[in-house]
Amino acid sequence: MKLKIRHLTRYRYASPLRAAVQTLCLTPSSGAGQQVHHWCLDVSGRLQPHTDAWGNRSHLMHIEAGERELRCEASGMVETCGQAWSPEPAGPDPRVYLAPSPLAVLDAAMRHDLRDAGLEAPRDEDLALALARHVAERVRYRAGTTHAGTTAAQAWQGGEGVCQDQAHAFVAACRGLGVPARYVSGYFHAPGSESLASHAWAEICPDPAARRWLGIDITHVGRVDERHVRLAVGPDYAACSPIRGVRSGGGRERLTVELEIVALPA
Repeated sequence: MKLKIRHLTRYRYASPLRAAVQTLCLTPSSGAGQQVHHWCLDVSGRLQPHTDAWGNRSHLMHIEAGERELRCEASGMVETCGQAWSPEPAGPDPRVYLAPSPLAVLDAAMRHDLRDAGLEAPRDEDLALALARHVAERVRYRAGTTHAGTTAAQAWQGGEGVCQDQAHAFVAACRGLGVPARYVSGYFHAPGSESLASHAWAEICPDPAARRWLGIDITHVGRVDERHVRLAVGPDYAACSPIRGVRSGGGRERLTVELEIVALPA
């Protein structure tokens, strides 16, 4: 599937900025499941490209003093093939994703719940989907009930959340069961469900020696397919969010986001 994507983010400030630096994880890479035909970033600041610790193509965006708006538009065309398994011969050892991260910690209540449900370590696709189904039932999808800093344990206790929370809960559970797991941010082509266009899911590595990752969409309880465009990976959202950073000055801010994903004719 060929997908044309346009993602515009604007921050408007009540007073001039003194300085701002943002990290952008908004550039997809070609791989087993997708081919990036063209991609560009149009921003209001100066860009410095780099590859982060998790292997993502990232950029630092520097904003000069006096600006009252931060604008970032990512756009391009990506062709997806729906391959759920992705070999990754380079990059960090998959076992680094066994360690808990701030937003994806398996607490005692979650561990007790998984034990009572009789869930096994997700060493194959069927077991991974069984765990995803349990997480989706335990953390029902409902927008507006959590925020960017909500932890897996908090979402589990509250019983509701969005794709980010479901991914964090799944990642925490996999790690607790001894399987490396990481958070994935990206796009999802869902005509009629635009709220899901900016999406999150998870990848697991059942056999670290083989260095093959399986993408699991917890929200839809299935393997990733041609509707998914992978942007970045990390231990949790805080490590690979599309835009994050710091600023000095500016006062109150107003955020607006526009995201369009269009399937092109074959």
